[in-house]
Amino acid sequence: MTTNVGAIDKAVRIVVGLALLSLVFVLEGGARWWGLVGLVPLGTALVGHCPLYSLLGVSTCPAEKKHA
Repeated sequence: MTTNVGAIDKAVRIVVGLALLSLVFVLEGGARWWGLVGLVPLGTALVGHCPLYSLLGVSTCPAEKKHA
């Protein structure tokens, strides 16, 4: 499993994930559980790998420099 999530992408995913998770505490009733969707961006940020990016061939990680 290769890393395909760059530093800026990770930061955005963490902020979005935490914002979505906060819905669990803010909303009432059944709608509050939609906040658990925030676990997805948090998980991909922590692991550094996004399965959807792999399927689409996308990477926000800078290319590694090869040393001669």
